Amino acid sequence: MKKTVLIIDDETNARAGLKRVLEHLGCSVIEAVSGSDGLEIFRKNKIDLVISDLRMPGDDGMSVLNSLQKEAPEIPVVLITAYGSGEAAKNALVKGAYDFISKPFDIDTIELVVQRALKLLDLKSENESLKSFIGEKNALSSIVGDSSQIKQLFQIVKQVAPTKSNVLIEGESGTGKELIARAIHNLSPRCDKTFVPLHCASFQENLLESELFGHEKGSFTGAVARRIGRFELADKGTLFLDEVSTIPLSIQVKLLRVLQERVFERVGGTETIETDVRIVAATNMSLAKLIEEGKFREDLYYRLNVVNLKIPPLRERPDDIKLLVNHFLNKFNRETGKKIVVSPFTKEILESYAWPGNVRELQNAIESLVVLCQGREITPRDLPQHILGSTNKKITKAADKEYPDFDNMTLPEIEKWMILRKLEKIKTKSDVAKQLGISRRNLYRKLNEYGVM
Repeated sequence: MKKTVLIIDDETNARAGLKRVLEHLGCSVIEAVSGSDGLEIFRKNKIDLVISDLRMPGDDGMSVLNSLQKEAPEIPVVLITAYGSGEAAKNALVKGAYDFISKPFDIDTIELVVQRALKLLDLKSENESLKSFIGEKNALSSIVGDSSQIKQLFQIVKQVAPTKSNVLIEGESGTGKELIARAIHNLSPRCDKTFVPLHCASFQENLLESELFGHEKGSFTGAVARRIGRFELADKGTLFLDEVSTIPLSIQVKLLRVLQERVFERVGGTETIETDVRIVAATNMSLAKLIEEGKFREDLYYRLNVVNLKIPPLRERPDDIKLLVNHFLNKFNRETGKKIVVSPFTKEILESYAWPGNVRELQNAIESLVVLCQGREITPRDLPQHILGSTNKKITKAADKEYPDFDNMTLPEIEKWMILRKLEKIKTKSDVAKQLGISRRNLYRKLNEYGVM
């Protein structure tokens, strides 16, 4: 969605220059020539970001900042002045300004500051939307499952969420670790603050340090402006560190200090910043094994692993597969405007598959089947070969026969196998016909063809 930025500056050229940069970034721009005019415009329009000159006749930038802190503290305010000093900058930041830059400014600096401010808005907006959708009472509703393992997991989440304890979530890729982390946040007293996720494996060592702690302008090549790190963005909220096993040892030391002392410095900075953040970390690797190999600090492990949650893979809770199939089927039917159903036999095949990619693989499979389905029903012939040709014998019930090699069977052969298999499991032919979605007359005709009447 297009963002609206309010520029408050008594200098025409300054406003014009800022407007060009902001419009280049895809923003809508509203201009004001004084602080009082700016505040009046703000109250009559939906504004996402305010950029104000610090020194102006009448209500100056600090007056604007103070008013907005009372009326709309969630709106970031960037202050600009030609008379900037370290003391003025520090005072503005203490008062709640998002950032502070000096004239004359360069385009790159303005773009970086604005992009970061708008990204922060998106994070907050996403967080608020999520909370309003699931609410505190049904924070676990986005996690589908009714197996004993999932019920036990839910119970632990409800117990740990109200506390301040750090949590380590262990589970294979695709099991839903971030969903559990969000549920913990939304059931906690921090639910009205920001949930900030960070996928640690996505960043190189020097960039990861900057993402976590932020950096000062000029601290390294390319640092053209000060950057706010994830610890500052998540202050009073929750920081989710995914793939925590990939954090380099050099950064693990600094992360340990934050967890112990609740303070840190930005890269290249000397100012000590206090932070109040709850850490929820996740890993798909054994941290204990990495400790033995000297790749992960034992003291950091104990700081993160105050409460341990293990998410079972999908193959260990096959009872949840049917629920997930129905959940994703409804989801993608709504998104595509279709009314696709899955045949009973197809569901049995899906339930017997091991799903090595867990819930994520199942979700992608159902989305693909719904999108590509040309009729109204998904049948075995619509399934990918790797699902059709692979069944998990541990999951298949003992009473079931082993599935044949569908890849080398014709469609009539698959149909015959399916009908005969149903007859072994269901008492009456009427019930067999009903479950298969065919008439009794059609069923009898086919049984005559097979010679089994």
